[in-house]
Amino acid sequence: MTTIEYETNLKPLSNNIEKKEEIFKPVTNHKGPVSPEEFKTQSNACVQTFRGWSEHQQVDFVQTLLHCMNQIQHGQIDQHLQPLLQRDFISALPARGLHQIAENILAYLDSHSLAKAEVVCREWQRVIADGVLWRKLIERNVRLHPLWRGLANRRGWIKALFKHHSPDTILSHQYYRTLYPTIIRDIRNIEENWKYGHYKSKKIQCRSEQSKGVYCLQYDDDKIVSGLRDNTIKVWDRNTLKCTRTLQGHTGSVLCLQYDDQVIITGSSDSTVRVWDVNTAEMVNTLIHHCEAVLHLRFDDGMMVTCSKDRSIAVWDMVNPGEINIRRVLVGHRAAVNVVDFDQRYIVSASGDRTIKVWATSTCEFVRTLNGHRRGIACLQYRDNLVVSGSSDNDIRLWDIENGACIRTLNGHEELVRCIRFDNYRIVSGAYDGKIKVWDLKAALDPRVPVSELCLQTLEQHTGRVFRLQFDEFQIVSSSHDDTIIIWDFLDGRSDENNHAGAAPNGQPSNSNGGGTNSSSALTMTTPNNNIPPATANGAASNNQYPPRPSSLNESLSPPLSPNHHDIPVD
Repeated sequence: MTTIEYETNLKPLSNNIEKKEEIFKPVTNHKGPVSPEEFKTQSNACVQTFRGWSEHQQVDFVQTLLHCMNQIQHGQIDQHLQPLLQRDFISALPARGLHQIAENILAYLDSHSLAKAEVVCREWQRVIADGVLWRKLIERNVRLHPLWRGLANRRGWIKALFKHHSPDTILSHQYYRTLYPTIIRDIRNIEENWKYGHYKSKKIQCRSEQSKGVYCLQYDDDKIVSGLRDNTIKVWDRNTLKCTRTLQGHTGSVLCLQYDDQVIITGSSDSTVRVWDVNTAEMVNTLIHHCEAVLHLRFDDGMMVTCSKDRSIAVWDMVNPGEINIRRVLVGHRAAVNVVDFDQRYIVSASGDRTIKVWATSTCEFVRTLNGHRRGIACLQYRDNLVVSGSSDNDIRLWDIENGACIRTLNGHEELVRCIRFDNYRIVSGAYDGKIKVWDLKAALDPRVPVSELCLQTLEQHTGRVFRLQFDEFQIVSSSHDDTIIIWDFLDGRSDENNHAGAAPNGQPSNSNGGGTNSSSALTMTTPNNNIPPATANGAASNNQYPPRPSSLNESLSPPLSPNHHDIPVD
């Protein structure tokens, strides 16, 4: 094709573009503006003609007009259209008998947005009050977040939730509107108490007659169940701290235990596993399988796993408390198996042979080994994809269970790390140095955070080795060779008189009052946006006040404390 032919073929396309641009080119009135009377006459005629067209024709005509205008005129039209397109549907729905729909829409708001919505207009405020939306927001948080649920039970306002009140007993909307910021203050205080080491402590003196030491424990809101070196299991009342029951039957130290609402199951250095009725304290079953001390056990959903100094792991099927049958024995460790944990995917075990082994829960087949600790491993916890372990090399390691990689190593304890627990936000560890350390789990999972910033607090009140601990959002409960159980309460521990010696930020020695600064800290866990305006003056609440080294792998770390002393065998 020649150049002339090519240019000729482009002419029709070029002509079309020019015509299109000419159509949409703004029209300039060269005759000047018409008089007001003439404009009114012409515009009325145009409007009458416009009204006679169909909706589609009207839209097409307006689009043509818009193309004839410049950008300044477009902006003026836009300013006029914006208010016409807005509708206060929240106010309009109740007027049409659709109150519930308006309430349901506003119920999706977080606290900050709900507080803003209250001041939009009186009708919005009335919809929020009639729907008791602050109560519903609190109830939603209690369902979703353990911290809120625990606070509701401890502070007593759980009684004002999740029930249909009669007209005589119904609480006002203002009660819940005032309650919400008070809850937020409580949560902030708890976070600061954990951060700065403010706590109240209560101590249970176990006063064992023969040999001292509390090897294991578990607690709930009503009781603490402990296993002692004197061969007994003791149950303590949480309110009075008095021993309410003593279970006897083991002929050796009680090294491990777990209970639910039906049974308490214990393991002992007498090589047996015993099952007790949690209500009557009667022994209902004795399991004899291991040939040496039962060092740890876990049960859940009809399955139990035990481990022993005999280097084996036993998997049991729990039909009922009186019928527990062995399913499989797992062998692979070269030294005593000190701890086990499991879920529906994996069984995880740790041993004095310095390894962590992973087994498939469904088939009991071996999966992989986690290597890294330089000495025997005394404790671990496994949840989701994370394993956290403590060892006689004084280190804590974090592992990815799927690939076996060590994610982080935490240093700080001066002796064997004997017990460890973690939740979504913290790791709490106890060691033979008598110290309990609180670590920032989220920071530990971030490789950019220096190791020196990971330890939040070091708690020192035990005078002997720390054997076992558990914790939740409000407290740590720990036991020791000093024959005590200590409850470290972070819920009401903020005032100056509650600051204890021995609580040191970042693991450093503290001053005599053990206190930290009282600066504010942002919430890092279970609260929604809490930047809400304060309650009105007649509904304001005051702070925290609610409205109305061995020669072999099988030997212990150090010489026995007494001829009858039993503890985990780690290298």
